[in-house]
Amino acid sequence: MNKDAEPKAQTLPAGVMLNAYPDSIGKNLADTVAFLKRPELKDAFSLFYILPTFFNSDLDRGFSIIDYDINEELVSPRDLLELNELGIQIKLDLVLNHLSVRSPQFVDLLLNGNASPYRDFFIDWNEFWKNHGSMGENDHVIPDEEHLEKLFMRKPGLPILKIRFPDNSLHTYWNTFYQKVAFDEITAQDFAHIKGMDLHAASNIAHHIKVIIRDKGQLESADMEDIVQCNGGVSKDEVIAAVCHKREFLGQMDLNARSELVWEFYDETLRKLSECGAKIIRLDAFAYLHKEPGQPNFFNRPGTWDYLQRLRGIAEKYQLTIFPEIHAEYGAGIHEEISQQGYPIYDFFFPGLVINALERGTNEALLRWISDIHCKGMQTINMLGSHDGIPVLDLKGKQVNGVYRPGLLEDEQIDATVESIIERGGLTKNLYDADGKKIDYYQVNATFFSALGEDEQKLRLARAIQMFMPGVPQVWYLDLFAGTNDYAAAQRGRTAGHKEINRTTLKLIDIESGLKRPIVLDQLQLIRLRNTSAAFKGEMKVIESEPWLLH
Repeated sequence: MNKDAEPKAQTLPAGVMLNAYPDSIGKNLADTVAFLKRPELKDAFSLFYILPTFFNSDLDRGFSIIDYDINEELVSPRDLLELNELGIQIKLDLVLNHLSVRSPQFVDLLLNGNASPYRDFFIDWNEFWKNHGSMGENDHVIPDEEHLEKLFMRKPGLPILKIRFPDNSLHTYWNTFYQKVAFDEITAQDFAHIKGMDLHAASNIAHHIKVIIRDKGQLESADMEDIVQCNGGVSKDEVIAAVCHKREFLGQMDLNARSELVWEFYDETLRKLSECGAKIIRLDAFAYLHKEPGQPNFFNRPGTWDYLQRLRGIAEKYQLTIFPEIHAEYGAGIHEEISQQGYPIYDFFFPGLVINALERGTNEALLRWISDIHCKGMQTINMLGSHDGIPVLDLKGKQVNGVYRPGLLEDEQIDATVESIIERGGLTKNLYDADGKKIDYYQVNATFFSALGEDEQKLRLARAIQMFMPGVPQVWYLDLFAGTNDYAAAQRGRTAGHKEINRTTLKLIDIESGLKRPIVLDQLQLIRLRNTSAAFKGEMKVIESEPWLLH
């Protein structure tokens, strides 16, 4: 990539953006379209970010994609036509880093093994780290310490999932994000076909395996050594193969962007999204896509830039604006790098800054960030709440090339902000090192209204600040209705865990009653002003004022 060339900036459309799942309001997207047609919503929204249960998916509330066909249980072509008739442009996701284990590509790999055309569509962990680590006792390569310490982890332990090909060979694949492995009931009968296995030994093995699975949740090759030795030395491989037939797993498998098949898949997918009426594409988890031994597995340079440039070229074929989604510390400066390359960015700093400003009664950090956006010409999409919690890590400083670059807030202020949200019922999500030790907060899961202590005046003020911020304001449907923490949903958890605290489905009766509440109508008035007033096409000016005021 030519770093000296001045990249042409992509331009975001103007207006206010609604953000919801297809079934966040009522039962399906048709109910949300009906909501947007109501007189109370007239002229409120010009854009709609529809989260990826729009597609066929199985985990992480849509972010584990099976395929990019429309999920017909929730979405119909008629819904998309009606949104277009309302003048509402659509934003959709392309989940760059991974696909579901139930995707056609991964299913083909499981069925055909080495003969599958998708053999290299996903990242074979052992092949990737060959010559950069040593084989461990559980049949996967452990990267050398110099590489291991650079890995950025989203969960405890190594990011791997082991599968068996039809020839019974074991293969380890890269799995940065979610996985779940479960076993059907294992009985002595499962081992009856193994040569030299009598009923007593089969019962013994079945019992010990069930205990290991109960205690560890998984079964490794090393676990089997003692078991088979104590039961007549029967074939370990045959026992493992029998157990694997009883195994089911879910997961988000990392794509191998070195494979041209993956790039053909991206091209096909962007075409599909364009045909659905999308104009803006959020690149989910893009920073994890480029992987190379010796570099961190997060926002490698220049590889990440090369990938983005290639994706942008594909997107332009279909008249799409792409923007990368990334969580990183303010001090790292990654948001500036992305903006300088002509991409819009998500303003993940804004939610925490607003809470901090309202709690401390000072505009200092918020004004600093507004000045950054304005002076550096950044295009942003901002939000208060979202499907993904309230970011915390993003506000921090960072050591870069031996020099500490300060964050937007001091660590003590960040901790105080986190604690205030937790005291009001928020739940935390953390980051881990390769040994499974917590290294930092990642985000706090709460509704924005609950994070503000369920104070309606604070919510009004937060929304007003957002509507006058530079950038495209994105409005989480539940914030609009002053939604409170849903603890029952968080406990049920599904695959999204704590995030469900802020994803309550609003029934149509909730919409009817909500649209009579002043807090909802007042927000809609602010949103309508931002969406329609010609003033927001002009130049923004921030007037110097007292610390407790914002002009």
